[in-house]
Amino acid sequence: MRDIKQDIQKRILVLDGAMGTMLQRYKFSEEDFRGERFKDYPTSLKGNNDLLSLTQPEAIAEVHRKYFEAGADIVETNTFSGTTIAMGDYNMEDLVYELNFESAKIARKVADDFTKANPEKPRFVAGSIGPTNRTASLSPDVNRPEFRAVTFDDLRIAYKQQVEALIDGGVDVLLVETIFDTLNAKACLFAIDEVKEARNIDIPIMVSGTITDASGRTLSGQTVEAFLTSISHIPLLSVGFNCALGAEQLQPYLQRLSNATQFYTSAHPNAGLPNAFGEYDQSPKEMQVLIENYLKDGLINIIGGCCGTNPEHIKAIADVAKNYKPRMVVSV
Repeated sequence: MRDIKQDIQKRILVLDGAMGTMLQRYKFSEEDFRGERFKDYPTSLKGNNDLLSLTQPEAIAEVHRKYFEAGADIVETNTFSGTTIAMGDYNMEDLVYELNFESAKIARKVADDFTKANPEKPRFVAGSIGPTNRTASLSPDVNRPEFRAVTFDDLRIAYKQQVEALIDGGVDVLLVETIFDTLNAKACLFAIDEVKEARNIDIPIMVSGTITDASGRTLSGQTVEAFLTSISHIPLLSVGFNCALGAEQLQPYLQRLSNATQFYTSAHPNAGLPNAFGEYDQSPKEMQVLIENYLKDGLINIIGGCCGTNPEHIKAIADVAKNYKPRMVVSV
């Protein structure tokens, strides 16, 4: 039986890098996104990366394989936008269960193949749950500050469907990530609790917020400590940060988080900050040096990469992570 809770006590676990960065290498056309099944679909589908789990499943499997080959212990499912809310942009709300289920199955198969080849290094699948493209805390209309484009209940229902499909597809852990609005995340955590109770199961949960800029706050205005307090009411496997910042900019916030929580900690920063063209220039070696500072300071239990990272980055991170002990979890 796979149990990530055992392995996280033994070593620093390595998470994969960016899915989107890797898929850009394929240069998929509109026709590639559509495949045969959706060739006559009335909406433009290019850019709907989650759909590729149905139309280009081998490419998704290949990305997972490359990250495992690079040394990752955990890969994320190709489901970052896998809710009815986010899929509404493509009029594909009805496909949400299938998208999540099939994405989880693809990752599960690849993970099991690697575990079978090397049972001493079991590989895990994290069900990626993104923040959606709406916020429950803020109004999208500056002239109507009281207006909300989404409700807590809208989010709860959407997340519940995604969670059920990911679990049915065989994920080991649920990763609520890139959280810019903690109220959205709380709706997701509520939905996860509902599913766990209904099914009488206990699946580990990772939570990863996003510090949006040098203010050290999330988009909805919370500090590290406020964010932590807001999501610490349920047992979590880990809490951490990803996206928006590079490894160097993220370190002081990880330090604060590490000092304040009894949960395991995670980080998957971007490959530096984007250049004028929105691209990420930080090399694997440069990122490795910055990540090693986390490890020297004992800040981390799970480490990976977000925007701009690829298997070369993950290999560099895995190569240095194996030389360090994981962060000790102590009472605060």
